[in-house]
This record gives sequence, C-alpha cells and structure tokens, in this order.
Amino acid sequence: MSDLIHDFIFASAQRAPAAPALVHGTTRLDYATLAGTVRQAAHALLGAGLARGERVAVYLEKRVENVAALFGAALAGGVFVPVNPLLKPEQVAHILADCDVRILVTSGERLAQLAPQLARCPGLRTVFVTGATPPDAATGMALHAWDEALAGAAPRAPHRRIDTDVAAILYTSGSTGKPKGVVLSHRNMVAGARSVADYLALVPDDRLLAVLPLSFDYGLSQLTCAFLAGASAVLLNHLFARDVVDAVAAHGITGLGAVPPLWNQLSRLAWPDGCTLRYITNSGGAMPGATLAALRRALPRAQVFLMYGLTEAFRSTYLPPDEIDRRPGSMGRAIPNAEVMVVRPDGTPCAPDEPGELVHRGALVALGYWNDPAKTAERFRPAPGQDPGLPLVEMAVWSGDTVRRDADGYLYYIGRADDLIKVSGYRVSPTELEDAVYALGSVDEAVAFGVPHPELGQAIVLLAASSAADAPDAATLRRACQQRLPGWMVPAHVEVRAGAFPRNPNGKIDRKTLALPFLNLFETSPP
Repeated sequence: MSDLIHDFIFASAQRAPAAPALVHGTTRLDYATLAGTVRQAAHALLGAGLARGERVAVYLEKRVENVAALFGAALAGGVFVPVNPLLKPEQVAHILADCDVRILVTSGERLAQLAPQLARCPGLRTVFVTGATPPDAATGMALHAWDEALAGAAPRAPHRRIDTDVAAILYTSGSTGKPKGVVLSHRNMVAGARSVADYLALVPDDRLLAVLPLSFDYGLSQLTCAFLAGASAVLLNHLFARDVVDAVAAHGITGLGAVPPLWNQLSRLAWPDGCTLRYITNSGGAMPGATLAALRRALPRAQVFLMYGLTEAFRSTYLPPDEIDRRPGSMGRAIPNAEVMVVRPDGTPCAPDEPGELVHRGALVALGYWNDPAKTAERFRPAPGQDPGLPLVEMAVWSGDTVRRDADGYLYYIGRADDLIKVSGYRVSPTELEDAVYALGSVDEAVAFGVPHPELGQAIVLLAASSAADAPDAATLRRACQQRLPGWMVPAHVEVRAGAFPRNPNGKIDRKTLALPFLNLFETSPP
C-alpha cells in the first residue's frame, strides 16, 4: 500500500522494474532507473543539508531532472515547490521568499535571469544547477552541478514522514494579491491520484502525454496517476498544437489531458487514422460545445472525461463519457472518495436546480494556504451538516463557485463569487495585474477584469486612468505588461482614460459596471 506520493514509483519499480516509466525526447527511463534517479536526488538534497519539511523549489521546464527533483525532495522528507517555467523572475522570487525555500533546482540560464532577485530570498542557501553553471549567478550561495551531485551523493537516511505531512506547495492566483501557496499533504496527493486513476481505469500499458506545467495540480497529476498505475509518462514542452498531435502518434499515447484553449486548437487539426488515444480529459474551464463535437468526430475511439477541480481540492467532479449527450453542459458528479455539496450561505443544502456554492469535503481537501491564516479562514471552513457531538471540526473547501445540482445529482457551473479571471486554464488575480501597472508610476487607477472569449474561456480587459502629462497610451501599457508578466496575464484589450472610474456604495471601483460594455467584445474579433 502506497501512503506517500513517491512510493508510487518504488512500488511500480518493484512490480515491473523494466517497464517504461518516463520519456523526454530521446531519453527513456524504466521504473528501476527512475527509482534509482529519484533516490540519488534525495541523497544529494540530504547531503546539501535539507532538513525535515524544508522546501525545495524546482524551476525548470518539463524534463527528467524536474521529475527527479520533485519526487526526490518528497523521498528525502522535504516539501517540493514546482514553479511554473513561464513565470518572470520577480514572480519566482515571490514564491521562493513566501514559503522560505531553502534549496532551488534550476538551469544555468534561468539562474542567471533570476540572480538579481535572489536578495529577496534570504532563506535560500543552496542552488543545484542543471547544464552549465554561470560563474557569478548566485554569490553567497552554495552552487552544485546537478549531475555531479547525484553521481557523488552518499546514501543518507531520509527524514521520517507520514501521510498527513506536507508533500508539496502549489502556487495559484486568487482574486486579490500575489499567488497563494496551496499546501498539499501526501494523503491529499495519493488520494487524488487513486481517485482519478480509478475512473480513468489506468493500466500499466497506458502512455500519458504530459503537456501541462507540473506546477498545475492537473499537470502534476499526469505523473502521479501514471506512476500509481505503473504506466509511462511522456514529457512534452510543446510550442505548437501540432507538436501534441505528432507526439501522440510518435509515442502511441493513450491518455491526454489539456485545458479548453489547447483543445480548441487541437480540434481544428487533422488527427491520424487509427489514433491510439483511449481517453482525453478536460479541466481548467468548460470545453466549448463546438470543440467537444469536433474532437469526438476526430477521435471516435477516445472516451471524453469532462472534469472540474480547484487546486485546494485537486479534483471535485467528472462527467462519465456515456453521460455527455444526456447532460450537455454538466460538470458531472463527485469523483470517488469525495463529497461535493451545493449549499446556501448558511450552509443548508440547496434544493434541486437552486444555485448555491460548491463545497468539497474529503481526503483531497488541502491543508490551507502557506503562512496565510486569514485567506485560509476565508476558503477553508467547517463542512456543512456535521454532527454537533463531534469534538473536532472537519474542514471543507468552500470553492467560491456558484453551481446548481439537477434532480439526478449532476452539477452545472454558473459562475464565480469573486473577481478571479480564468484564462487558458490559468487563474489570474486582477490585483496582481493592477499592481504591475501601478508600478509604472504614471497611472492613477487601474482595473482588470475578465470577459467571455471563445478560445481562452476568458480574456483580460485592462482599463487605466491617468491625469499625468506623460500618461502612457494603450500600446505602452500592454508592452509593459508583456515585460513584467507571463503571457497568460497580459491583457487582450487595453484602454487609457482621463477621468476617474465609477465607485460602488462602499467607495470601491465598480468593476461590474465597467465590465458591462465589454462582455461581447470578443464574440467576433478574438485577439
């Protein structure tokens, strides 16, 4: 029985050591080799002084070293923090400082870009570098070449961990402020992998294509589910949608997970006859009906699983493939080993088809937000309907999403209760984007909000007000966002105005009123 997330690899290695486990480019690792590499990584991290529960950040694109570092940190008794490789240095430094990362694994090129920001990370003491090491990139920190460190690492006993201990911290944007670190236990991640692998019916012969960032719970689950089942995972850092189709054909991929914007692109491509895909999954937003229909025509032998999840509880619902035609637009019912409720603000259950907040309870509920008790108290609250005689209160995730449940128990998404923007599967904080605009110094007010977009799910509109003589124009503001922010946070539409923005009765900028004229902006003219 595997109770810790890295146990999946070692259990599969024991059952079938020569079975294919991980592929990246021309590199192919069987389970015995992957287990040995993860063990060497753990020894190297322990040799660098990693203490029990200390954080190890991995800032790399998808590659073997990334996987070895993540699971090696877990084996050593540390906590891994996967960092999206598309983030800018300022955002990476925020993550490193926020959860007091002690060890960083990255490439020489990325370290050179990050070096000017490392003064903001006083807890960081050691950097492992893949590839060539820049000579002066991290003055005052211990630098180790990754390959040499693994080759020369002496065996060391890992720190003792149990399933309720922290395994990972995944950073995700909220509706306000900087990204928050969602704290996941081994139990959370193991339960999530078992649940998803169960309804996808994964077997050792499956080959999963990992196209999403490993900093996404959805992306990371491609690995954990594959390793649980003894299947193989193929890492792909794609530039174009055609790369995904080519990889499916080249590797005989049987399982593919993606977000709606990528599915929109893939649905327009020609798929080879006899495609090996057994199933495809969607999360990170609703898949448009036209896209779903096109994919089902192109991939008639592939089962389609439509899913809903949030990082705070990994995965909440899925719609079985045989229900898609009967229940168009549904996000399904609760996944195995989870209960999903629809409740009123007072916690009482909603009647069929009555809108309410989705609340998730069970083994997948995360441990809260790292070092942020206030935000944790907002989202993690007592589960509704508990027996008052229980001395300890069970906590649930109150999602902030409004849904309805039909008479058969199937759920339908309605909207969000906060201002969070969801673009291409990424959650974008309006406040973080606005802060980047304010940093220019010539903007009086800035407002960002999401509007419907046929390809992206939502697109970002940025409105700025400036009374300065050197007020920036829209093109200047957009270029500034491109320089400071990853691509998914760059607004699709920018306007600069001279007057102040309207306020609501509380004196806050009235975002909803400002957004109304833009709701149909991208119906006929996507960016």
